[in-house]
Amino acid sequence: MIDEGHIVGNHTVNHKSMPDLSDEEIKTELMTLNQTLYEKFGYEMKYMRPPKGEFSERTLSITENLGFKTVMWSFAYVDWNEDSQPSKEEAMNKIVSNFHNGEVMLLHATSKTNSEIMGDIIDEARNNGYEFKSLDEFN
Repeated sequence: MIDEGHIVGNHTVNHKSMPDLSDEEIKTELMTLNQTLYEKFGYEMKYMRPPKGEFSERTLSITENLGFKTVMWSFAYVDWNEDSQPSKEEAMNKIVSNFHNGEVMLLHATSKTNSEIMGDIIDEARNNGYEFKSLDEFN
């Protein structure tokens, strides 16, 4: 993924709710992941997406002081429950009907349905005039 230019490692080590953690626990969650990525792949994180989308002014400040930019999504739907996946048609309709400029789409790798329709989602977005860009192109 890194070799292909994808942004990785932006979600903490243990996916805990950030506001529930102490300042030191937040630092450990982020810096342990960053250190591991650097040691294994020579890659340093730039962005952080709060697990579950849960944050506070305190967690945003800590994240920024550690050198990371917090990025949220503008579209998400319940796709992470492996035992309750929508049909391909339902998922496609939900995703496509929510396309918008500047969209940061949150889809989970645990979704079998999403993985089956990903090519169609990309094709449909492009057919509707949308382009895919890296977060780095917006900063």
